[in-house]
Amino acid sequence: MSKAINRAVYKPVGMLLGIGAGVLAGALFKQVWKLTAGDGEAPRATDEDHGWGEILAAAALQGAIFAVVKAAVDRGGAVGVRRLTGSWPD
Repeated sequence: MSKAINRAVYKPVGMLLGIGAGVLAGALFKQVWKLTAGDGEAPRATDEDHGWGEILAAAALQGAIFAVVKAAVDRGGAVGVRRLTGSWPD
């Protein structure tokens, strides 16, 4: 399969995987936040009742979880495409 066709085939698959990764990462972050902070909801940056440390810790944790989930899903999608088509998506 040519690179252009492979890329065109993978693009919609990658978009769907990205949406799924976002949903999964959001749910995972909520559960991790409940376990670590003991609070049901993570603080928003504009929450007056929370200090800088808690706000930044929540943001860092959320960013790390999103990055790891996205990388795992992207890599898994690329491996799946290679298995189906025989070539790595670019």
